Amino acid sequence: METLSELRYLGDYLGKSVLKGLKYRSEVLLREFPEKFGKDFEKNKASLEPMELGLSKVSRNIVAGYITRLAEKQE
Repeated sequence: METLSELRYLGDYLGKSVLKGLKYRSEVLLREFPEKFGKDFEKNKASLEPMELGLSKVSRNIVAGYITRLAEKQE
């Protein structure tokens, strides 16, 4: 059985598809490098790899997906 502290930790992330920190990074990246990102998720993911942002593979994919969503909204 999980301890109460573990349940609180997990509860902080339940229901959130994209965390605030990752949203902020995505918005900054799209604003600073609009030519590198667009509506294509795979291209966005490939553009993030050479940038050393200190993101895990899962976080990088979440950021790429959120950038894709933001790019679609802009047009």
